[in-house]
Amino acid sequence: MAALKIFSAEFKASCGTVEQFLKPTLPEVAIVGRSNVGKSSTINCLVNHKGLAKVGKTPGKTQTINFFQITTSGPKFMLVDLPGYGFAKVPDRVRVLWAPLIETFFKTRENLRGVIMLVDSRRVQDSDQEMMAWVNRLNIPIILVATKADKVPRGKRQEATRQLQEGLGVDEVPIFLSAYTGEGKHQVLGQLRELLAI
Repeated sequence: MAALKIFSAEFKASCGTVEQFLKPTLPEVAIVGRSNVGKSSTINCLVNHKGLAKVGKTPGKTQTINFFQITTSGPKFMLVDLPGYGFAKVPDRVRVLWAPLIETFFKTRENLRGVIMLVDSRRVQDSDQEMMAWVNRLNIPIILVATKADKVPRGKRQEATRQLQEGLGVDEVPIFLSAYTGEGKHQVLGQLRELLAI
């Protein structure tokens, strides 16, 4: 299936509490990943907008759920950026609030079509395993994306794929994506089109 063409991306809201969530009027796709996996860079790459999601050098910069309205060659949809998990250098009181916020989002958004899950192409962490298992338990479709692909030579991709699959406990072959070179972007957008067609 052809890749989805992105025409525009617009920031809509930043929500720190469940009460602030936008009403679910459009199909929604959430994007999740460990802190410092390159989530903001991936968003900017996919939607052709360098400054849409703020890229920070400090892990855990995203501490709220951010909604972006995306206009495409297919349906409009909401891309929802969830806080990074894992080793974020944020206060414990903030981190404690994240889990119920994300859990409520996953369990209550009837318009949620799926999740783009980002993992570092070079290593799987325990927190990645936990997130994958959690999303699978909720029966939410997943697009698995291995970020920072430019750091893994093509000759080592097969081994990297095997390690990611074993580490996450899945059979799905990840899409290797580089926000730096654009490699894998069209594959992700192709799967996104299929997800939105459900």
